[in-house]
Amino acid sequence: MPGITKDTQLCMSVSARPGNFGTRFHNHLYGALGLDFVYKAFRVSDIAGAVAGIRALGVRGCAVSMPFKESVIPLLDELDDSAAAIGSVNTIVNTQGHLRAFNTDYTAVQRLIVRHALNRSARVVLRGSGGMGKAVASALRDAGFTSGVIVARNALAGRELAARCGWEWLPDTPPVQPGDVLVNVTPVGMAGGPDAGMLAFTPAAIAAAGTVVDVVALPSETPLIVEARRQGRPVITGLEVVALQALEQFVLYTGVRPTDEQVAAAVQYART
Repeated sequence: MPGITKDTQLCMSVSARPGNFGTRFHNHLYGALGLDFVYKAFRVSDIAGAVAGIRALGVRGCAVSMPFKESVIPLLDELDDSAAAIGSVNTIVNTQGHLRAFNTDYTAVQRLIVRHALNRSARVVLRGSGGMGKAVASALRDAGFTSGVIVARNALAGRELAARCGWEWLPDTPPVQPGDVLVNVTPVGMAGGPDAGMLAFTPAAIAAAGTVVDVVALPSETPLIVEARRQGRPVITGLEVVALQALEQFVLYTGVRPTDEQVAAAVQYART
């Protein structure tokens, strides 16, 4: 990687609980491609102050993670269609002080639907209704999944998301209904969280599923994914989601699209 100079462009991420994947993924690709960029993750509690800093300091790009994907919207100048249609942001691109928001989570899920050849007639059970839940549910809806249920403890957000998708809403209390495609978009199973060792769905629901999806990327083998593999269920892991969305962020920030081989190497490096 070239040495940092006054001309080096900064990209960053903001989160209540930052991880290392994005930092290692982006910096590895900057080095591999000889780009004069550097990437740093930040733990943030003041999102308004962080966005003001992005604008004032000329930060080129910023990834936005929980819990700021919706609260950041009023602070920005423009929403790309990928963010406006969902009401959730995971990427900010700064062009001479103009902050435009995108949602590459949405793009990543759409590509994974095709990659894994998911059956559009399948019944989806999606647990969660936050910013990531909006992105995943919207991607599934727009791909043609017409049968689904949002399971969410926040009744207002859950009902609103279900209505937007033309699906049902159920409160997040056991037992969760079985479905053909189970999707976890809650922090259940996330390393370091209060529910790190918990299953987002029951073993019985997993056994009845055709595909199990967990957007939690740390660890990539969450309790849900481990149990689904044990039962022989096809899975889509959070690592797949985070790698694809990070790639699209990289392209938005730099204007450069790495080769598949370069991306695979960056993912491998980021995991170690």
